[in-house]
Amino acid sequence: MAEERIQKILARSGVSSRRKAEELILQGRITINGVISSELGSKADAVRDDIRVDGRRIMPEETLLYLMLHKPAGTVTSLHDPEGRPVIRNLLEDRLERLFPVGRLDYDSEGLLLLTNDGQFALRVAHPRYRVPKTYRVKVRGSLPPKVMRKLEEGIDLPDGSFVPDAVAMEGKNPKSTWIQIVATEGRNRVIRRALEALGYPVQRLIRVAIGGVQLGNLAEGKSRPLKTNEIRQLLSYAEHPGEKSPAKPAGSRGKIASGQKPHGRKDGDGSRKRPEGRTAGSRSRNRQTGKPD
Repeated sequence: MAEERIQKILARSGVSSRRKAEELILQGRITINGVISSELGSKADAVRDDIRVDGRRIMPEETLLYLMLHKPAGTVTSLHDPEGRPVIRNLLEDRLERLFPVGRLDYDSEGLLLLTNDGQFALRVAHPRYRVPKTYRVKVRGSLPPKVMRKLEEGIDLPDGSFVPDAVAMEGKNPKSTWIQIVATEGRNRVIRRALEALGYPVQRLIRVAIGGVQLGNLAEGKSRPLKTNEIRQLLSYAEHPGEKSPAKPAGSRGKIASGQKPHGRKDGDGSRKRPEGRTAGSRSRNRQTGKPD
């Protein structure tokens, strides 16, 4: 980080106003790396240097970051893995290593994953009580008949409780496989996979394409981008009135996909397309948000 005037650093850190900071400097109450700084023009690096007021260290403001990542299959939603498997940290620039994932996607799943250093944001997006809808494209083995689709819509009993999707839609099928779209507001471990397995239709691919109104779009696999300001606001809006918003439903939900509607993502081998299943960290106070401008 570039060097800045001490007054600016103290003001941004919430220690004092710039005018009060000048008084502190002139009174010899500021030290930089153990040396008293009594000149108003003194500069320092807020991250690298040890800046203290009356012996108490000033911690630099940490900019809030919000990122979307296209997680590939075969990657662990973690910054470290004791088994040595590929982790999402490997896909991030060094400066982004302090970000943590919002929710999760299992090892075999792919698609939209959010990362941040804002604990409150992570809580509001990932906690089930806020009912933020997540949309998945799922490819299962075999041709899924209407009666099985109806069973899935009505809910599946699992050992850890029933799974009832918020919406289900057929995208297309052939004798060997079926693509469906599922909207869910919960994120139990591998719950979509387990529900379809219980119906006798193992999942071959599971791709998360949206969280709330934030879409994966054409973001390439393994790539990331900052969330736009309006995307951040949209996700946080679910926490304002939890349970009152209707989750986004796939096109033609609980039936055929709407006429002319194209599935999201890249084409797969059978003409289908490509695009998964979603821990939060404790909150920490922050001072400002940054996202990509609207």
